[in-house]
Amino acid sequence: MDFSNKYVIGFAVGICVVCSALVSFFAVSLGARQDANKVLDQQRQVVTVAGLAAPGEALTQERVDEIFKDIQPRVIDRKTGEYIDVSVEDVDPIRMAKDPETSEETPEAFKGAQIARLPDQLEVFEVTKPGSESIVLPIHGKGLWSTMYGYLSIKRDLSGVVGITFYSHGETPGLGGEIDNKAWQASWIDRAIYDAEGDVELGVVKANAPRNPDYQVDGLSGATITTKGVDATIKLWLGPAGYGPYLQRIQGN
Repeated sequence: MDFSNKYVIGFAVGICVVCSALVSFFAVSLGARQDANKVLDQQRQVVTVAGLAAPGEALTQERVDEIFKDIQPRVIDRKTGEYIDVSVEDVDPIRMAKDPETSEETPEAFKGAQIARLPDQLEVFEVTKPGSESIVLPIHGKGLWSTMYGYLSIKRDLSGVVGITFYSHGETPGLGGEIDNKAWQASWIDRAIYDAEGDVELGVVKANAPRNPDYQVDGLSGATITTKGVDATIKLWLGPAGYGPYLQRIQGN
């Protein structure tokens, strides 16, 4: 059967349109699924670092949703510590920090974390479960090779650490990569945070030589730069340039 040029061209265009529509549909569907998985992974991290899940517990979407009934995500003004009436889904502090209109340069005293700019808004997760009240704070700072992203959970009265975790980094396996080590992360639990003057004393020191074991944990052997990066990250985010104003405000309530 012979086909005219118009028919062939029309058929080809039709195939292209259909294929383009299918590609767009699957791209949108995949993007939505990836976004949902990203949110679920974040929620799992928050639940785990807050100590709200049993070791080895399968954190399905349904289980996470149940636990999150006792967790209130909030957005705060970094400089004042006041709540901002917006949804956490509408705020991206990492992206915000890249825009001079929505961020400011990190103060010189806290540049050890090697974070150039700080966002005007931050997100926090307030755990309201009776007997397990705490605050989960997203943190990040530079190690030897990478930016280390994690969560720090502290008691609501600021008396000590509940947990710490790092969910994304590119540090050397067996050395700086040991920030993933569960035993090392467990050594942070119940460490005190602020001294009598309200300064951040929590931190990391050279391995096996803590100056004050009530506040400090051993660094990672063979990972001096990563250790210093973690210490600087803690000092930045718990201090006056980070979550400090918010933590002072809730302590007074």
